[in-house]
Amino acid sequence: MEADQSQNEPIERAGLIRELSLFDVTMVGVGAMIGAGIFVLTGIAAGTAGPALILAFALNSVVTALTAMVYAELGSAIPEAGGGYLWVKEGLPAWNAFMAGWMSWFAHAVAGSLYALGFGSYVELVLQDWHLTVPGLPADALHKLLAVAVALAFVAINFKGVSETGKVGNLITVGKILILAVFIASGLVAISQHPNYLTKFTPFAPRGLTGVLMAMGLTFIAFEGYEIIVQAGEEVKEPKRNIPKAIFFSLAIVTPLYILVAFTAIGAVNPDSGEPTWQWLGDHAELGLAEAARQFMPLGTTLLLIGGLLSTMSALNATTFSSTRVSFAMGRDRNLPDVFARIHPRTRTPYSALLLSGALIIFMAVAIPIQDVAAAADVMFLLLFLQVNIAVITIRKKYGDKLDYGYLIPFHPILPAVNIGLILFLALFMFHFSALAWFFVLGWMMSGFIIYKTYASRREREKEVTPIVLEEKWVTPPERFRVLVPIANPHTAETILKVGARIAAPLDGELILLHVATVAPQTPLTGGHQVLERIRPIVDEAKARARRLGVDTQTLVRLGHQPFKGILHTVEERKVKFVVMGWRGRRRDPHTLIGRNIDAVLKYAPCNVLVVQRGVPVPARHIVIPVANPRTANLLLAVGRLLLDERHAERRITALHVVPPGLPPADKEERIEQIRAALQRPAFFDPEDALIPLDGRPIAFTVVESTRLLATIAHYTEGADLLIVGSSEESWLRRRIFGEKPYRIARRSACPVIMVNRETHPVKFGIQMFFQFFRELDEAASNGTTPT
Repeated sequence: MEADQSQNEPIERAGLIRELSLFDVTMVGVGAMIGAGIFVLTGIAAGTAGPALILAFALNSVVTALTAMVYAELGSAIPEAGGGYLWVKEGLPAWNAFMAGWMSWFAHAVAGSLYALGFGSYVELVLQDWHLTVPGLPADALHKLLAVAVALAFVAINFKGVSETGKVGNLITVGKILILAVFIASGLVAISQHPNYLTKFTPFAPRGLTGVLMAMGLTFIAFEGYEIIVQAGEEVKEPKRNIPKAIFFSLAIVTPLYILVAFTAIGAVNPDSGEPTWQWLGDHAELGLAEAARQFMPLGTTLLLIGGLLSTMSALNATTFSSTRVSFAMGRDRNLPDVFARIHPRTRTPYSALLLSGALIIFMAVAIPIQDVAAAADVMFLLLFLQVNIAVITIRKKYGDKLDYGYLIPFHPILPAVNIGLILFLALFMFHFSALAWFFVLGWMMSGFIIYKTYASRREREKEVTPIVLEEKWVTPPERFRVLVPIANPHTAETILKVGARIAAPLDGELILLHVATVAPQTPLTGGHQVLERIRPIVDEAKARARRLGVDTQTLVRLGHQPFKGILHTVEERKVKFVVMGWRGRRRDPHTLIGRNIDAVLKYAPCNVLVVQRGVPVPARHIVIPVANPRTANLLLAVGRLLLDERHAERRITALHVVPPGLPPADKEERIEQIRAALQRPAFFDPEDALIPLDGRPIAFTVVESTRLLATIAHYTEGADLLIVGSSEESWLRRRIFGEKPYRIARRSACPVIMVNRETHPVKFGIQMFFQFFRELDEAASNGTTPT
């Protein structure tokens, strides 16, 4: 036996330097928001919504503001790299966190690819205006080459560190704000000189509400970027104060700019063709804003091209920064390989995550049809924001006032709940805009789910499950039949060890003796070596008793705030087939059915569970087994056969089926035959073609008519050694019914009892554990503790 301490050694947490001021981090958010979207998408969106593009921008700002409040609250309280990914990790079950990070990394990288390609398009236009060409290089290849070059340039800039990154980003962001300000001022002057400019806004919504919603979906990416402020949380000075301010300052700058850009673009243009301005802008598509500037703005096209170049560069800078921080946080949390968590010793930047994110940006810019994938990025951002809005509710409930907030959402949880509905509606409506985008989303999410199940969840469990502090090393086949026996006191464990040994013996199985050392809820599950001196005698004594029974035995000790979680973790990790637990025969807590930990294991364990009352004789001479459900009858009889004393001449098992009087004969016969067929099927240790005899030697199938089920069972237990009773599925509240009926039977039984619960289906197990997470939040909120 040896202690496995490797998983409990302290791990040095990689940290970043706080260098970003309020102005720096505000410019990061503004730079990300005023990206290629406003320059490229304004013309297309105007052609979709008409003058109601102004309304689309205003409504998008409302949805954005509601989520921005969430980011301000959580970003001020938990200012660490990772942002939304980290909060989902804290507030929702584990797989949500991985998917949030997976989607966020991809969405920011795809947005970066879009901005790199946008930069290439603008440079091509500049070269065309100057009548410059690159000999021997096709236009498409030049476009891709320019995108790769600018992506590499910003990977290099980000490698220098956030200080250099921030300085370059600040200059670019201020420059494009000035260009948009000149555009707006020039447009307003042109509008003031046109006496009938209001006619251009009639009809206001030529394509109705559908056009407005499609424009919202199309331009939503123009409002993304404020979340990058919290991605840089670990690098912001005074994050509690500066992160909320930077988020709201960014929105206060960007929202009026967008609305005024839409207003001036529609109101200041006089198309020569006589068609409505909004339609003229739509006809010019991604060049609509540049063509509008040509009409009323000094050096309009040139300045807008410069603005487009600055916008794509600043947005590329911000998305490179963000995708790097998300993947860095996932690597540090063991959701991605450790290489993502490496920090350069000189620049203190996550260089590996940066290089891999840059490679992803470049690959998608070169190889993937970016238009539809960019739309998919929009949907992914919406789904990420959906998770974050749920997380802010659960985190507030989970931690209460334990976090040091710099900002709190008003009308909590009403505003987050309203925003959840708005975001979900907008995400689903985007299917009308691009069905292919949703196919990309589902494909990426499916690949992420596969990676989580096959890789990330295992690494995550190594870090987060109840730690193993003591383990006897055995080399056994992974498919070996295993029976888990949780041990609290070896001197009272003799009976459950005997039961476990009899279950394991027919298939040459092994026992796993588990002791879960409980730790106070407010104490972290670290430093487990300190309990070894106290635990080792308990484990050694239990192991010695088990090996005297002639069965292979492994021992395991885990730390846990709640013993049932250590049991469930072991069941999943070791692929346990049976759990055998002891029961005193009474319950201490009136709110439980048998006991808190036994109740939880019975409900959630994806394996068969036996609950053994103290005093059960092993082996037993006479066993009574009430059978009512064909699904469990075979398992109950199998347990009875294994516990029967084969050497006793008068050994017998009474399989008792109670039917109510007055049941129609046909129904009664059908019911009896179903039970009989189930009892005769081979058990897990029988040959496949075996047929179990029910002729009284030693198994007798007895049918009794009675309206008093409990009294009838109690009568048959008189003179018996053991009663084996199974789970009931007569009510939707299975947990409650399962505990009540066997517990009442046990109280009236004249002999000791074993309760048997059939394994939970894996899908049902996953659903149950999901809802258990939220039940623990309720318990933690009412008890003032933090759930584990």
